[in-house]
Amino acid sequence: MTSRNTVNVCALASGSKGNSLLIEGPDGSLLVDAGLSAREILRRVAVAGADPGRIRGILATHDHSDHIRGVKVLARRLSLPVYGTRGTLQAIGLPAGNTGAAIIPGDAFTAAGFTVQPFTLPHDAVDPVGFIVSVEGLRIGVATDLGCATALVRERLKGCSFLLLESNHDEKLLMEGPYPWFLKQRIRGRMGHLSNSASSRLLNELLHEGLQGVILGHLSEMNNRPELALGAAGDAVEKGRTGASVHVAGMAEPTAVFRMELK
Repeated sequence: MTSRNTVNVCALASGSKGNSLLIEGPDGSLLVDAGLSAREILRRVAVAGADPGRIRGILATHDHSDHIRGVKVLARRLSLPVYGTRGTLQAIGLPAGNTGAAIIPGDAFTAAGFTVQPFTLPHDAVDPVGFIVSVEGLRIGVATDLGCATALVRERLKGCSFLLLESNHDEKLLMEGPYPWFLKQRIRGRMGHLSNSASSRLLNELLHEGLQGVILGHLSEMNNRPELALGAAGDAVEKGRTGASVHVAGMAEPTAVFRMELK
C-alpha cells in the first residue's frame, strides 16, 4: 500500500512467458503490460499488498503476447483505459466500448497522477515503446524488449530514480544453446533483445547518485541465469560507485515492493 509520500514499484512477472509491472503513486496505480492471465495478475497484485481498485490504466509497450495476454480481460473487468500506440492497440483488439487511448512516442500524457512519456524502442514488434513514468521529480524508466540501446533510449533513461531494464541472455549460453540459428540471430540482432553485457554497458551510462534501484527483467529461461545477469549489472554498479540496489525479476512470483520517497 502506498501513501501520499511514496511511490511503489513491483515487477509482478518478467520473462518470455509473461510480463507486468505495477507502479503505485499517491493518486492511483498503473500497470505496464499485462502478459499473464487477468486472474493471475490480480492475484499477484494482492500478493504485493496493492489494491486493484486503485489501478487507473494499462500502459502497453508492444503487441507480443507475453506483454498483452491479460489486457483485454483486465480492461473489461476493471473498466481501464489502455494506453498504446495505434499499431499496438489494433493488434490487441480491445473489447467493445474500450477504444483505448492512442499515444505517440515523444508526446507526454497524464494517467493516475503520473506524467508518462513513451519513447521508441528497437524491437521486432508493430510499434514498440518504453516509458518514463514520473511524479514530483521521481522518474521510473521501463525498457524491456529492445535489441540495442539507441541514442534516444540512452537519452530518455538518463536521470531515472528507478529502472526496469532488460537483461535477456548471456551471449555464450545463447550461441552454445539448442535454439536454431535464425532464432539466435533474431535474439542477438538490433531488433531483438539486450544481452547481459549490453544491458550492463547501458546501465553504466545511466548510473548517477539519484538512481535508487534497478530491476533486471525479461531473463531467458534457456539462455540466461540470474547470477550471470546480476554479476554483469553488479560490476557496472560497483564501478559507478553508486548505492543503487540491483534485483532480478522472474516468472514464479512478484519481486519485493520497492518504495521510494517523494521529495
